[in-house]
Amino acid sequence: MPINFDSALGIHADALRVRSQRAELLATNLANADTPNYKARDIDFQSALKMAASGQTSPSLNTTHQKHIAGSGSSSFDSQLQYRQTMQDSLDGNTVDEQVEQSQFMQNAVQYQASLEFLGSRFQSLTKAIRGE
Repeated sequence: MPINFDSALGIHADALRVRSQRAELLATNLANADTPNYKARDIDFQSALKMAASGQTSPSLNTTHQKHIAGSGSSSFDSQLQYRQTMQDSLDGNTVDEQVEQSQFMQNAVQYQASLEFLGSRFQSLTKAIRGE
């Protein structure tokens, strides 16, 4: 009987991919904390995870006419990017709040680690099942 890894691993593989991209985005925000007019961005994790779980890489486009050009999907979750709301305006137009970004980065890292540990235990369970232990 073949093993279906999608059903065995659940949504955690998709969560790792989304959390990894979110970590890159938050690190970019922190790197641009002193860049004038830089706008801090973040991913809407819930909708990006739903999109990843359904196998989509970009939101589907509805064509209402046969001559409409089909949109090409991107490999990232660009459609889920949102600009972060500022708590206090800065003079140079930068919206990065380093404390908020560091907090979000650390929270994302903890959740990423939790998903990794869960997947590790799932792989151990599958290995034991294959060995017949």
